[in-house]
Amino acid sequence: MLLEDFLKVLDDINSVRHEQIIVNLTGGEPLLRPDIEQCGYEIRKRGFRWSIVTNGFYYTAEKHVSLMNAGMGAATLSIDGLEDEHNWLRNNPLSFNKAVEAMRLMNREKRLNFDVVTCVNQKNINHLESLFKFFKEEGLKAWRLFTIAPIGRAKDNPELQLTGEQINQLWNFIIQKKKESVMEINFSCEAWAGPLDGKIRDGFFFCRAGIHIGSVLIDGSIGACPNIDRRFIQGNIYKDHFMEVWNQKFDLYRNRNWMKQGICKDCDGFKDCQGGAFHLRKPGCEDPIFCHFKGRRAKG
Repeated sequence: MLLEDFLKVLDDINSVRHEQIIVNLTGGEPLLRPDIEQCGYEIRKRGFRWSIVTNGFYYTAEKHVSLMNAGMGAATLSIDGLEDEHNWLRNNPLSFNKAVEAMRLMNREKRLNFDVVTCVNQKNINHLESLFKFFKEEGLKAWRLFTIAPIGRAKDNPELQLTGEQINQLWNFIIQKKKESVMEINFSCEAWAGPLDGKIRDGFFFCRAGIHIGSVLIDGSIGACPNIDRRFIQGNIYKDHFMEVWNQKFDLYRNRNWMKQGICKDCDGFKDCQGGAFHLRKPGCEDPIFCHFKGRRAKG
């Protein structure tokens, strides 16, 4: 997407907005854009706050200063284990050291709302304690742990998926670390977790896709969370106005009664989870791709 097209979307939103909006630049890898600082400056000029989600590979001291000068207010950095585990997942022997350098730059920036996210998989599930100790020594303040949804390329790689027992292991780890109060630690927005939901998160799960979260993809497609099946796209900025689409479409995101079918039809938890995370849904399928409550019910 060209900068001029991005600015048209910002101006469209800015013309009718009634509340504070945060623009999150993600990817892919947003730092590959040579004009990311100009994008950030234009966002701030219009009164929006903005943030990035990055793997940190191109996050140098110089880049940190330029992004902060462009008004960046928040950042999320991926660190998926200690050196061996992280570099395995990222498929680059330099990736861990680059990410740690980025973490140290971000973590000491008082003006930045910053957290680290970790994708938990077969390679790092048994090394979370060591990773926690490393983050503790670094003075990290906030850590979110994700499972990897079996979508896209991940659905064909069993090393990226956790068993039900390992999901319980992950949740018990989070619950224990929350008691230590060393850092803010939470399970991700992956899905509702049944009776343990309020214990593994600071708040209860609710998928905000299409309700509080909208997105514009690189091809101009208007949707919600970028992880959601592309068949749920609601429009395109090259033929539609973003705010018209946001206000007049997105019905299937905002009324989720259609999800009450298959395993969700008679589920006692539906009133709380409302069908679960939207990225675990596919058009025409009754059931979500998986359900922590019914398929991976937590123990205890």
